[in-house]
Amino acid sequence: MGFQTEFNSVCKFKSAQELFELLEYGRGKMVKSGFRVFPTGQKVIAYTPDNQAIAIVRIVASIAEINFQGEEVTQVEMELIRRLNEEEAKIQTALAFEMFFGEQA
Repeated sequence: MGFQTEFNSVCKFKSAQELFELLEYGRGKMVKSGFRVFPTGQKVIAYTPDNQAIAIVRIVASIAEINFQGEEVTQVEMELIRRLNEEEAKIQTALAFEMFFGEQA
């Protein structure tokens, strides 16, 4: 058991439904496996399940807990700041692939 620190600039959705709710309603949450530390109050880039940059969001809450099934999970609540335009999304996606999502050396 231990906390895993997330990258300060990355908030990657695993569920298309969670991402849709954020983009549709301006607020949303996602659930991640394991205990993780998200930078509450910080603005980060949100990525789709297929690693495409899509928006800037602010983390408003990060709650790590053991659920009723005995699994360690972290719930992250966020608010939408704005969607990225096409050029911003392209650049952020390329940078994130090089820094986070691409092959590790």
